[in-house]
Amino acid sequence: MNPAAFLHGRVLTPSGWVRGDIHFDQRIVAIRSEHADPRGDNEVPYILPGFIDLHVHGGAGVDIMQGGDTAVTVARAHARHGTTALLGTTMTAEADDIVRALQGLAGAITQRAPGTARVLGVHLEGPFISAERLGAQPPLVVEATLDDVRQLHAIAPIKVLTMAPEIGQHLALIPALSALGIRVQLGHSAGSYEEGVAALDAGAAGFTHLFNGMTGVDHYHPGIATAALAHAQYAELIPDLQHVHPGAIRTALRAIPRLYCVTDATAATGMPDGEYALGVQRVHKCLGCVRLESGSLAGSALTMDQALRNLVALGLALDDASDRVSRFPADYLGLEDRGRLQPGAWADLVVLDRDLRVQQVVVEGERITLD
Repeated sequence: MNPAAFLHGRVLTPSGWVRGDIHFDQRIVAIRSEHADPRGDNEVPYILPGFIDLHVHGGAGVDIMQGGDTAVTVARAHARHGTTALLGTTMTAEADDIVRALQGLAGAITQRAPGTARVLGVHLEGPFISAERLGAQPPLVVEATLDDVRQLHAIAPIKVLTMAPEIGQHLALIPALSALGIRVQLGHSAGSYEEGVAALDAGAAGFTHLFNGMTGVDHYHPGIATAALAHAQYAELIPDLQHVHPGAIRTALRAIPRLYCVTDATAATGMPDGEYALGVQRVHKCLGCVRLESGSLAGSALTMDQALRNLVALGLALDDASDRVSRFPADYLGLEDRGRLQPGAWADLVVLDRDLRVQQVVVEGERITLD
């Protein structure tokens, strides 16, 4: 890697905007300010931390559950939209199918392929969820055991695990799972507010696609979403403006200090309208929306650059929006060297024009081809 590589622009640092140069090899070496007003020339590009997406099922026509080298294809497709790190996300499925998906992910996690985002690990979204709140998941749910999770964790590192806390012994498992370094998220749950609070007290760390696939905000019978709004520090949300109404997004932004954004992207991401795989099911992309045959939403075709633009369109300042697609997900995973532009951090960068369109992407010092 060329140690003299640099980019010029308005750089978002942990201390705020500076106009100048950011120098890097695989990691950021220095940020040198011009001592000019960073809000000046509109033609000077924005340089932000690369996006970190903790909920990715697919892209470019392939699905993580297909196993093999699909994770590489998915990571390459999302890198072109500014995602520099991600979690490969599973679906509820038969045990053998989940094992196959994790075996495929293991290689991509161990070695980042050229031109791809870094695959940080696994988000195990199923099968430890509620049959009453499947969403787009197939009806193949099971109750978790610690041995089951350990066996899967040994195949590929599980960083995030979605769980319905009201099922069986799930609540009692949360401390042991947390001790393995797994962030337990509450989701696809028919649980009550009280069960959500109990799970947080037991060590649950977040919530999976807030508002979707969970009991809601009924003022007489509050559910899991209410527990998130009242108590959570972290929760993920899909800001495609289809899964969650803008008013509910604004509510969550006020209530949850470190609300961060994910795509829940499917194989349909980056592809024309048509039929695609989502685990063992088929989904249909039409006019940017992904649905099951029944018409229910089934993941998305969202990319993280569009997520950022949607947040800004809702009224967030660019630095605030950037935190919710970069710094907060990095912090959630305990990654101090990603999601921020400072010396010593990985050189994960995205360069945007004044319309917030991606101009360049750098992953661990490698410039990504966008064509």
